Amino acid sequence: MERTKIIDAIKHYEQIGIGNKISVKGWVRTKRGNNAVAFIALNDGSIVSNLQIVADLEKFDVALMKQITTGSCLHVIGTLVESQGKGQVVEVQADEIQVYGTADPESYPLQKKGHSVEFLREIAHLRPRTNFFGCVLRLRHAMAFAIHSYFNSKGYFYMNTPLITASDAEGAGAMFNVTTLDLNNLPKTPEGKVDYSQDFFGKPVSLTVSGQLEGELGALALGGIYTFGPTFRAENSNTPRHLAEFWMVEPEVAFNDITDNMNLAEDFIKFCVRYALENNMDDLQFLNDMFDKELIERMKFVVNNDFVRLTYTEAIDILTASKVKFEYKVEWGIDLQSEHERYLVEQHFKKPVILTDYPKEIKAFYMKMNDDGKTVRAMDVLFPKIGEIIGGSEREENYDKLKKRVEELHIPEKDVWWYLETRKFGSAPHSGFGLGFERLLLFVTGMSNIRDVIPFPRTPLNAEF
Repeated sequence: MERTKIIDAIKHYEQIGIGNKISVKGWVRTKRGNNAVAFIALNDGSIVSNLQIVADLEKFDVALMKQITTGSCLHVIGTLVESQGKGQVVEVQADEIQVYGTADPESYPLQKKGHSVEFLREIAHLRPRTNFFGCVLRLRHAMAFAIHSYFNSKGYFYMNTPLITASDAEGAGAMFNVTTLDLNNLPKTPEGKVDYSQDFFGKPVSLTVSGQLEGELGALALGGIYTFGPTFRAENSNTPRHLAEFWMVEPEVAFNDITDNMNLAEDFIKFCVRYALENNMDDLQFLNDMFDKELIERMKFVVNNDFVRLTYTEAIDILTASKVKFEYKVEWGIDLQSEHERYLVEQHFKKPVILTDYPKEIKAFYMKMNDDGKTVRAMDVLFPKIGEIIGGSEREENYDKLKKRVEELHIPEKDVWWYLETRKFGSAPHSGFGLGFERLLLFVTGMSNIRDVIPFPRTPLNAEF
C-alpha cells in the first residue's frame, strides 16, 4: 500500500475518503491511553500537526506496544475516521503497526516538551524532530523556493559563482584559507615566506565571502543574474547575528541605477514574506503562538506598507535629535550599529527603512561615487528586530574612477585585474545587492538567534555536526 503523508491525511482527508484504509509512517511524539486503548501522536515532518493513531490494545502484542515510545519510528496501516475527541478532525484506527526503530526512553533527549533553543543547539543532530525546528526547516525550504521563483519570473538567470577564490570582495580580510600544503611542513621561499607556488592553485586562495564580483561578470553578459549559495567569514564573532558559514542571495542587474536597485530589493523581499504568509501559515501560526506573538502581524505589516527611503545623513540627523543614549556614539561617518538601525525602524518610522548615500570611507571600493565626492550610491534595507537585512549599491562602471579607488584603498591590482577589465570593454551602468538568507529567516520565523535558523550552525569553536 502506498504511503500517505500526514499532511494529506489531515488537509485532504475528504479526497482520501473517510472509511478508507491508509498507510502512514512517522515518528512518535507522544503516547497516552489506558488499559484498553493507546493514543499515539504520529508526525512525519510534512506538517507541524500530528496525526492521532488509535490502537485497540486487544489487537496488539504487549511487547510491541512497549516498544512504542516517544521518538520511535512506526509504520501504521489503518482506517481513516472522523475523530471523536478534541484537537483533530480525523484520526486513524490502527489495524497493523510495525516498529521501524525504537527510542530508549532513558536516553532519548526529546522526551518532554518545552526544551530551550540553547539546549537544542547542543543536539543539532536531533533538533529537526522537534515541532519548532521542523517549522524552521519547512520555512527555510519555502523561502529558498520563493527566491528562485521570484527571479525566474523576472527573467533573471541563476549563476553559480566560485566558493574558492583569490579575491576578497568585501575587503574585510576575515577569510578562511584553503590549501593542500602540509601544515606541519610548509615549503618556504628563500625569504622565509610560505611558498604558495607549491600549493594546489599556485597562490593563496580562500573560501568566498561573496559571489558579487563574479556575479557582475554575468550581469554584464546576460543582463540580470542572481547567485544563491554559501559564503564564509572567519570573524571571531559570537553574536546572535553572525555565522562563519551562511547563505547569500545576490542579484546583479545591468542598466539598473540605485533607484531601480531599491525598487527591486523592496519588491523581492515583500514577495518572499508574502509567499510565507500564503503557503506556510501552519508553521507561522505555531511559531507565532509559541515564540513570538507579533510574528504574523509584523510580516503582514511589512507586506502592506511602503518602505521609508532616506539618506544616511538624514538618518544621522534623526538619531542625533532623538536624545537617546545609544551604546555607540552617533556622528556622521560612523558605520551604523544594530541599535541605531532598529531605532529608525522600530521607534522613529515604525516601518522598514532603506538608507542610501553612505560615506565612502565605510563602504566597499566598487560602489559608485556621488557628485559630492564624500558619499556613494549604497543602500541598506533595515527591518524590525533584525536591523540590516539587505546591503547593496550602484556599482562604479567607469574604469578610471574604479582604478583610482582601488589604488586609494591599496587593493593589489593583481587580485582584481579581471574585475577592472570589465570596465574597459563595453562597460554599463549596473547595480546589485546581497540578502543574508539567514537574516530573512530570522524575520519570517521570529527567532532572535541566527544559530536557530540554519540546520548546522558554524560559529567560533563549533563545528561538531
